[in-house]
Amino acid sequence: MTLNALALSLALSGLATSALAQAAPPPAEARAMPALSAAQRDAVVDAVKAAYRKSYVFPDKVPAILARLDASQKAGRYKAADPNELANLLSTDLREASHDGHAYLQYDPRRFAAASEPGQGEPNAPATDLDRAMALRTNHGLTETRLMPGNVRYLRVDSFQWVADDTGRAYDDAMRFLKGGDAVIVDLRGNGGGASEAVQYLVSHFLKPGTLEITFLEAGREPIQTRVLDHLPAGRMVGKPLYVLTDRGSASAAESFAYDVQQFRIGTLVGATTAGAANNNTLVPVAPGFMLSVSTGRPVHPVSGTNWEGAGVKPDLEVKPAGALALAHLKALEALKASTKDEERLTDLAWAITDAEAAVRPVTPPATLLSAAPGSYGKYVVTADAGGLWIARPGHPMWPEPRRLKPLTADGLFAVDGIDVLHVGFKPNAIELAWKGEPAPRAIPRL
Repeated sequence: MTLNALALSLALSGLATSALAQAAPPPAEARAMPALSAAQRDAVVDAVKAAYRKSYVFPDKVPAILARLDASQKAGRYKAADPNELANLLSTDLREASHDGHAYLQYDPRRFAAASEPGQGEPNAPATDLDRAMALRTNHGLTETRLMPGNVRYLRVDSFQWVADDTGRAYDDAMRFLKGGDAVIVDLRGNGGGASEAVQYLVSHFLKPGTLEITFLEAGREPIQTRVLDHLPAGRMVGKPLYVLTDRGSASAAESFAYDVQQFRIGTLVGATTAGAANNNTLVPVAPGFMLSVSTGRPVHPVSGTNWEGAGVKPDLEVKPAGALALAHLKALEALKASTKDEERLTDLAWAITDAEAAVRPVTPPATLLSAAPGSYGKYVVTADAGGLWIARPGHPMWPEPRRLKPLTADGLFAVDGIDVLHVGFKPNAIELAWKGEPAPRAIPRL
C-alpha cells in the first residue's frame, strides 16, 4: 500500500486520510501550472462522475451526487482556470452531496504521475519512490517518542504510513521503547489517516494473536478480514495501561486504531471526538494531474458490527485536545499508584503526580507570597518579574542562570524549570528544598 505526503492510501483495502487534508497548501507545481481549458475542466468533471458511478460504495447515493455535479456544471460553477480552485469546488460538492469524509479531489501532479505508473492502483501495489522518500523523511509517521515522569512512555503517530519491508522495522523500534514503560500514551491528534497495514501492525501489539480486527466490505468482492499478527519482533504489550489521544483532526486510519482500542477495551481514549471518516477509499488518477478519492468499501468491526462513519469515535475522557496529554499522563500515574505497594515506586509516582496535577489544573500562588518571596537564602537567590518567580545559585557551574519557578500548589510549592528532581517551598523567612528521594526537605533561612 502506498502513501503520499498526506498519508493517502492507494490500495483498495486501505484507510486513507479524510477530506480535512484539503486544507494543506498545494504543491509548488500546482501554482505553476498553466490555466485549465474548458475541455480539460469538462473532462475532469466527467471523469469524477464516471468514477463515482462505477465504484462508489453506496450506490443509492450516486444519483444525488451526480445530480449535484450536473447542476453545478450547468450553472457554470466549475469555470475555474486554476486547478486547485476546481479541485476545491468539486470537493465541496462531493462532500456535501455524499456526507462522506473521503469524498474529495486534489490537485497533485507528482502523485498523479506516480499513480499512473504501470501496476499502481492495484491491491498490494508496491510503494513508489515518492512514498519511500516521504516515509524516510517522516520516520514512517512515527515522529516522537518521549520518556515521561513515572516511566510513562509516549509515542506520537502523525500518519499511518506503510512501505513494505521498511515500516515494520520503524514500528519495532518504537514498540521496544514503549514496552519498557509502565504505561503507554499514543498520540493521534491531527493524524489524518493512512494505511490499514500500519493500524494492523500497531494494534497487534496490544491484542492476542489471531484476533479478528476488522472486515472490509466492497461490492462485487469477497470480504477482506484483517487479523492480529502472530509474529511481532518487539513482543506484545497485552494488558499494559494504554491511553490514546484524539481530536477532530484524527481521521480514517487514526480512527480505526482508536475504535479498536475502545471496542476491544484495551485502553482509554482522551481528547475530543474524531472526524467520522470510516469508509475505505481508492485514489483514482484524473488527467491532467488530479487525484480523486472514491469510497469503494466500508469497514465492519467484529465487536460493534458497524463503524464510526459520520459519528466519529467519542473519547472516554473528553477534554480540550491541547490538554489531552497532560490529563492522560495524570490518569496513567494515578492508576499506577493505585496498583502498586512498593514504597520506592509510590514515592516516585507521588512526585510525578504532583507535577502532573499542576499541568492539568494550573494554580496561581497568592500575591502575598509572590511579593514576599524574593531575597537571598544561603547560596540561593530568588527574584521576581512579571512572569513570576525565579531562582538562581550564583557561582554554581551547573546552574549559571536563573531558572523559572513553576507553581505546583496554591500554598507555595514550586517546580524548578529544567531540574525535575527539585521542588521549592516557601515558609516565613525560609525556603525548603525538597530533593527527590530525600526523606525531608532542607530548610534554608533568609539572609
